Amino acid sequence: MQKFNTRTRTVCALFAFCMLNFAFLGCASRAKAVTLTEGPPLAVPTPPAHEIVVEEVAEAPPPEPPPAPEPTPPAPRPTATRPPARNEPRETPAPAVAPPPPTTPPPTTADAPAVRAAPATQSAGEERKVRDLMAKAAGDLKNVDYQRLSKEGKAQYDQSKRFSDEAQQAIKERNFLLALTLAEKAATLAAELVR
Repeated sequence: MQKFNTRTRTVCALFAFCMLNFAFLGCASRAKAVTLTEGPPLAVPTPPAHEIVVEEVAEAPPPEPPPAPEPTPPAPRPTATRPPARNEPRETPAPAVAPPPPTTPPPTTADAPAVRAAPATQSAGEERKVRDLMAKAAGDLKNVDYQRLSKEGKAQYDQSKRFSDEAQQAIKERNFLLALTLAEKAATLAAELVR
């Protein structure tokens, strides 16, 4: 039995030795870096020739100065009497800031349309319409209690007053189309507040 033990020990030792060798060889084979054989160098194309082209840019001629505006005669002041001042408390609305009108060069005489003055009767009729709408808006606003209005209502009230003031200014400038539009807006806003 002792022979059997010695033989078993020898076989086990041999088996362990083989296993260790396989383990080391396996680790060594895994740790090796793969190297490729070096081939011929790659052919690199030559870069294209660069050409710089200088373009000449023509300068624009300086703009012509605008012609001096022609002085306009002052509009005649109306001789109508003012109504008596009201004792109602009012909040002064912030003045509306209108953007400056765009400046356009005057058309040449070849393509300028013929300017026709509106007949006096037509302008008087338009002015009467504007003044009637402004009076209607003022009457509607007079019937509104400003202090009881909501924030949106107060803004609408102030907007209606501004439209009336701008319509009055447009009448002074003899721009009845703009005055009519502004007066209609003022009357519409004032009528909505009365409801």
